[in-house]
Amino acid sequence: MSDDLPSPDQAPGAPHPRETQKLFGHAKAEQAFLEAFNSERLHHAWLITGPNGVGKATLAWQIARFLLATPPAAKDGLFGAPPPPSSLAVDPEHPVARRILAGAEPGLAPVTRSVNDNKRLRNEIVVDDIRRLGKFFGLSSADGGHRVVLVDSADEMNTSAANALLKMLEEPPARTTLLLISHQPSRLLPTIRSRCRTLRLHPLSPEDMQAALAQAGADAPSDAAHLAALAAGSVGAALRLINLDGLRIYEELIAILGTLPRLDRQRALKLAEASAQRGAAERFELLLTLIDIALNRLARTGASGQPPSPEAASGEAQVLARLAASPHAGRVWAQTAATVSARARHGQAVNLDPAALVLDTVFKMQETVGQTG
Repeated sequence: MSDDLPSPDQAPGAPHPRETQKLFGHAKAEQAFLEAFNSERLHHAWLITGPNGVGKATLAWQIARFLLATPPAAKDGLFGAPPPPSSLAVDPEHPVARRILAGAEPGLAPVTRSVNDNKRLRNEIVVDDIRRLGKFFGLSSADGGHRVVLVDSADEMNTSAANALLKMLEEPPARTTLLLISHQPSRLLPTIRSRCRTLRLHPLSPEDMQAALAQAGADAPSDAAHLAALAAGSVGAALRLINLDGLRIYEELIAILGTLPRLDRQRALKLAEASAQRGAAERFELLLTLIDIALNRLARTGASGQPPSPEAASGEAQVLARLAASPHAGRVWAQTAATVSARARHGQAVNLDPAALVLDTVFKMQETVGQTG
C-alpha cells in the first residue's frame, strides 16, 4: 500500500490495529476463543462482528499474534507441560509480535481493499485479492507452522471475491485459521456465515472507552459523558469526534434545534457555510452523521417519554423533551430521520452543494416541528 493512500483497515487518527497491544471490554469474546483453542477444537474460520470502532480488528490482530506465537494447547501437567494459556496477550518482544508490527510475518496474510492500476484504492475487495492467498498457502506450507488469514472487512468483498473465499471455507487449508471482520454480517453470503463461528463484540462502556482512547494516545475532552453518548461505545467514532471537533458541532446543532420553531437563520447559515469550506469534506460527512444522531434521539425521546441519558450536549435533554413531547411527535421525527437520510445520500450522489444540503435539512426540521403538535 502506498504511503500516500489511507490504509483501508485503519481508522483516521488511530493507531493501526496491529499496533494496539491491549483489548478493552471484550473479555467474554476473548475467553470464548481461548476455550476453543485449549479444548483442541479450534474452528477453522471465525466471524468477528459488531458495530464499527468497538475493537473487532484489534481482537483479530490479537488472535493472529496469539495463534502464530503459541504452540497448540497441551494437557495441563502432561510431561511437565505448562498450563494452557489464559490470555491472548503476547510479549511485544516475542519474534512473532515484532515481525507482525513490521509487516514481515510470513505466517500471516492480511486481506484488505487493494490499489488498482491507476494507483487508487479500490472501493471493494476483488477476486484477485482472495486468489493471492493461494501463493501464500504454497509458500508457507513447508515450515509446518500455523497460518492466519485476516480479512478486513469481509463486508467489502464483491460477489466474485466472496465466492472465492467460500471455496476456501468449504475446503480449508491445513493448519490455517481464517479471521473475518464484519460490521454488517447480513451483507455476507449465508453460506459464508454458516461456515464460521461468530464472536460478537458489543459497544464499550464509558470506562473501557476511556481506557482505549488513552491507549490510542487521544486526549479525552473534559465533557467525557457527552463523548460517550455520541460515540455510542465506539472508539473509532470517539476518535473521529475528537479529531474533527464533533462535540462542538453537535452542541451547535442542538442550539439551532433549540431555536425552533422560530429558526435562527443566521446561526443555521453559519453552520451550513462551514460545511462548504475548502477542505471541510470530512466535517461535512460528520455533520450529516450528527444530524442523523440528533433526529434519532428526538424519535427515541418521543417514543420513550424521556430524553436519552446521558446528554450528548449541554441542554440537549430540555430541547429534545420540548420538541418530542409525545409518541406522535416521536413517530414524526422518525419519519423525518428517514427522509433526511435519503435526501442526504441523494444530495451527495449528485454532488449537491454541501451548504444547500445542510440548509435544506434544517428547513425540513423546522417544518417537522409544525407537524408534531
